[in-house]
Amino acid sequence: MVQEKNDEINKDMGLLPIQQHRPALSWELKIKKKGKTVPPCLGKFRPAVGQCCHQCTPDSLRKKLGQNSLFGFHNLLSVNETQTRYRGWLVRRVCCALFVSGCKVYGSPVNNRLERVCQSNRLKEALAADHKAPEGQDGQGPLSCLPPFLPLINTCISSGLLRFMCWAMLKMFASVFGSIQVNLSHLSALHKASQASSPLVYVYVRQSAMDCALIPLVLFCHNLRVPYTVCPLHISSSFLRSVLQAVGVILLPSSAVSELEAEMDPLYSPLMTSLLRELLHEDQALSVGVSAESGQGGQWLARIRQLIKEGSVPDVSLVPVGISYDCVTKTNIKVGLRSVLQWLWSVLWKKPNGSVSIHLAQPFSLKEMCESGRCRVDEWLPLQDLLLPVILNNRAKSVFGKRQMSWLLPSNASEQSHPERDLSVAVILHLIFSAYSCTAVMSTSLVSSLLLYRHRKGVRASVLCRDVAWLTEELLFRNQDVGFGGSLVEVVHYSLFLLTPHLIIAAAPSRSDPLILPRPSPAATLHLSLQAQTVTHTFILEAVGACAVSAMLCEVVFSGVSSKVRTDGVEGEEVKGDMEFDVVLCQAELTERALQLCHLLPPGVMPPCQSCQSFALDAVDSLVRCGILIMEEMPRDVPICDVWKRDGTLSWATSDDPYHSDSDCEEEDLRSYKISQPSQCPEMLFFLCSMLAGHLRALCWAAAALDLIDTPLGEAEFVSRIHSHLCDTANQKKQHYESCSEEAAHTAVRTLIDLGVLLEERQAGGIFLGLSPLFQLSENRQKLHRFISQYLYN
Repeated sequence: MVQEKNDEINKDMGLLPIQQHRPALSWELKIKKKGKTVPPCLGKFRPAVGQCCHQCTPDSLRKKLGQNSLFGFHNLLSVNETQTRYRGWLVRRVCCALFVSGCKVYGSPVNNRLERVCQSNRLKEALAADHKAPEGQDGQGPLSCLPPFLPLINTCISSGLLRFMCWAMLKMFASVFGSIQVNLSHLSALHKASQASSPLVYVYVRQSAMDCALIPLVLFCHNLRVPYTVCPLHISSSFLRSVLQAVGVILLPSSAVSELEAEMDPLYSPLMTSLLRELLHEDQALSVGVSAESGQGGQWLARIRQLIKEGSVPDVSLVPVGISYDCVTKTNIKVGLRSVLQWLWSVLWKKPNGSVSIHLAQPFSLKEMCESGRCRVDEWLPLQDLLLPVILNNRAKSVFGKRQMSWLLPSNASEQSHPERDLSVAVILHLIFSAYSCTAVMSTSLVSSLLLYRHRKGVRASVLCRDVAWLTEELLFRNQDVGFGGSLVEVVHYSLFLLTPHLIIAAAPSRSDPLILPRPSPAATLHLSLQAQTVTHTFILEAVGACAVSAMLCEVVFSGVSSKVRTDGVEGEEVKGDMEFDVVLCQAELTERALQLCHLLPPGVMPPCQSCQSFALDAVDSLVRCGILIMEEMPRDVPICDVWKRDGTLSWATSDDPYHSDSDCEEEDLRSYKISQPSQCPEMLFFLCSMLAGHLRALCWAAAALDLIDTPLGEAEFVSRIHSHLCDTANQKKQHYESCSEEAAHTAVRTLIDLGVLLEERQAGGIFLGLSPLFQLSENRQKLHRFISQYLYN
């Protein structure tokens, strides 16, 4: 925790003034009452986010100790004369241009980069394998085979154009956002790391096209080296491509529509690896975005790992970046000059809404993480080995291990062996988790989470204010930073104003407390679900534990008292359909349910350096800290600490046995837990269960759709069919629209493939998916459906 004064925080993290020149609506006037202040910290301390992993990179974490850190935030859009060397009334009118002209720019001349890339052995071998280079040809020979890639190699950073673009972005973002808050905690560490020999690589989780522009702008305004930015968008305009490539944006080839299509070219991967080698030799910084659903973008990190392993590059320093939006906007993959001009024209006539919070984490060494042996992948197993015997009732308990997610890295993205690929995937997962961990929770995320998961049927404004204050404290106690401050009613009013298109706010004249509920439409529910993701990632431990408790309670309700559940004075037949009893949950069974659920989680929510067993134990313990579960020790005839009465005599063992332990607690653990409110199901339990309900329900519906889809089908067509089924099911039920997004369909299909339910078959037309022989039996499909649905509370 870092000490900081409350008044300074509230000044820096103040909310946007809601448009003062428009008439206030009736519900706004009724919400605007005096309330207590909700600072973005507890007392005089705020969470210290963005620290290195103490397990994987302890040496990098140790470098942070003793360094002076800047505290607080800096609004990037608040440019005044104090940030320039000049003063006066004229300076105040052109201070933005003077500030940009005074920022330091690190030039990036191309020189002979093209020649050096073409001389690399990796590219020569790729050309030879592709039969495009005649034997014995060198010098300018390969250049004739690379016309589509030459503009990519010649990407550079022009100082004059960069200054103009940053000035234009400051003006443009001032029309889009009310503020761009930058956390200053680790800026001193970044300045020190930029002066070292290791280049910096900034890694963020992709959310919007704004990400590619925000990170270079933040670094430029703080006198750090502007990175070469990997852009996953397809830019069709040749003019836009020329401008972007002159400010360090690495684009896709003009012939490729997506990253996946670009990676299919046999020359693209070796060419980009050679280009990365030359950029890192020039000490250039890089900015790479990674998709949390598909892992797209992770191939760039795999190429950097490969260069370090080969010795071509000594080391790089990775910097996770957390970007939070009050309102996340999706961007089309294809961008043209006409669409950009239309967007700029619309920006000129709109008022700024929402804010952005950017957290730059502490840099750490990629070489240390990979070569220290602390980030282990030897326990990674296919998902079907971990869960399939449990689903088909062939085994009572899960195998100890961690889910293998090699699909996060395209097979043609690197030339690594299987263990090396797993280690690259572990790095990708670790960076996704680190970026999520240092991402601030915005006020709209808080309100969206409460409305979607706790008050689905509506809530009064006074109750919502109370829950916002409670949830803010819970987030801060979990060392999660928040991106807002001010009085409680201002926070709630500001969030509701931004979320108004997705809400129904009923303000009756006779009541002073308006009713607020989510709009029952797919677009509104998906928007609220997207906003609530940062809250879900913070409470992932508690959510997994709550779903495990829900699964055991379902077992009690539908099958009476199981062998793992004890009730006081109630027979099994009396338990069915009645929740009014004193239920006790066995710790071993509860941990086992949590462990099985861990394997179904989407990528990036669990740190890869932590075992699933440890994560499951922490999930159960977190419910005890929340007050949902109360630990209870089963009655014994003899206390466990009374060795004489238990054994009668002391027993001796030889010291030659390496597995012998002197512990007196080697007996079976008989600890159990009770629900703190057995008479009524606690709201907190169902609130936590709802956080994972969207993901699990999509998986459940996808499993049910297997009866309706004729296979084999192409992968894209199969995912489209699953997505259509999810949308149809949600429309039929008129609820649960958060389970019918395209990302949910992709994640569900990927999980079914990993479980062995679907088999991949590579053909000339691409990858085809077909139902495996084991799951062609309807009985096994029903078992799969029951296994997943047990974690969905009803």
